[in-house]
Amino acid sequence: MIWNLGSINADNFYRLARLPAAGETIAAGHFHQGLGGKGANMSVAAARGGARVAHIGAVGTDGRWAVDRMMEYGVDTRHISTVATPTGHANINIDETGENNIVLFPGSNAEITEQMIGGALAEASPGDFLLMQNETSGQRFAARTAQTLGLPTVYAAAPFDADAVRAILPQIDILVMNEVEAHQLQEALNATLPELPVAEIVVTLGAEGCNWVSNKSNTERKFTAYKTDVVDTTGAGDTFTGYLVAGLDRGLSMPDAIDLAMRAGALMVSREGTADVIPDLKEIQDHDFS
Repeated sequence: MIWNLGSINADNFYRLARLPAAGETIAAGHFHQGLGGKGANMSVAAARGGARVAHIGAVGTDGRWAVDRMMEYGVDTRHISTVATPTGHANINIDETGENNIVLFPGSNAEITEQMIGGALAEASPGDFLLMQNETSGQRFAARTAQTLGLPTVYAAAPFDADAVRAILPQIDILVMNEVEAHQLQEALNATLPELPVAEIVVTLGAEGCNWVSNKSNTERKFTAYKTDVVDTTGAGDTFTGYLVAGLDRGLSMPDAIDLAMRAGALMVSREGTADVIPDLKEIQDHDFS
């Protein structure tokens, strides 16, 4: 079972010929809205990856549609609270190459209380996973609670903030970052990845694949990316992380879980959208990645 303390957003997508420069106004050629937020994306990915996942989060009164959609995708939504603050949202600009930039409004994601988190984790069992990202309140409390209950904690260090990682570093069992975040963390802590007090570290490298640093077994391994046609990179990292944890929760070894996550990410970048277009396990199993 996976308990995901995560954000829920309305994602507003704007398709552009190129990303705007500072002070520049560009007309979008296409617009659509979908379910997003790193937390919601990871919950949907984990559910589609064959895991049982319960989402711990909050929406405003305007966000009931998001909760309903997550439930349709197989996520346990009983621990998503409705608060007075509007639902978070992200404005996502995407250029013709699939690159993006994002403006994020946290909204109700910042209103998650310790009571909400404690009420959810009271139902957890030792060996369940706690998954978190840096888009909600309550991370320190959740990490300490998970450690007390015997839940391995997986932390996706995005949006990156060195202080947020430092605050829960002793409770993190698996740390997932992209290459830029890994570089920033090592600079902030003045330590290399093998020197961090984290058992397993996965660094995604986009088209170059990913690196796995196992401080538990003192090994490092590089994984080569699967070739794919890139349409939209938005949500690919979230899909990777959700599938990674789903694989581990289903008993896969770390290398096998990483391979599954990489295949899910490769399919994801060939689609436009976030949570609504995350591939399911059968699609991945049936796809020819050769």
